[in-house]
Amino acid sequence: MQAHDVLPHVPAGAGDALALFDGLAAVEPAALRGTWRGAEVPTGHPMDGLLALTGWWGKRFVDAERVDPLLFPSRDGRSLWPMSPVLAFGAAEISDRLRPLRALASPGRVSIARPGLRARGPRARLRTTRYRGVDSATMVYDQLPINDVFRRIDEDAVLGAMDMRGAQQPYFFVLRRDSSLPVS
Repeated sequence: MQAHDVLPHVPAGAGDALALFDGLAAVEPAALRGTWRGAEVPTGHPMDGLLALTGWWGKRFVDAERVDPLLFPSRDGRSLWPMSPVLAFGAAEISDRLRPLRALASPGRVSIARPGLRARGPRARLRTTRYRGVDSATMVYDQLPINDVFRRIDEDAVLGAMDMRGAQQPYFFVLRRDSSLPVS
């Protein structure tokens, strides 16, 4: 999936993405329950391209207390597995870790490292927070200074803004509801 599969007009940069985000309606946390396929929205953010390089598939929202923020396809492509964000990004500032992650990022390497990177239980929660003046569903990472704030594109698609401590701008991505693969 690509951003243009979800958005009729993909933003040209961070300013356009913020304008689009600000124009979208809030999302209730319960509306996010289920499994969602993800795609990056390139805006010039230092993380642009990183998740695509790793083979990131999407997110799963079981309920307000159980969220899998990083899902990846199994080697055979028939199921999904959750990666631990803290193992992927570490405790340091994410921007400091991008260069080595980008050098190592590939779907094959992530798949091989699956046993060591697999999340043992949920790694985030859903809450409603106020971001840019609107109360909306927010995925709060358990062990990282990151919040993913969501706005509704339609009933089955949302635009996410990843708000990271120390980042100059949010990192944008889209999610489309997709239950085609089970999570193992």
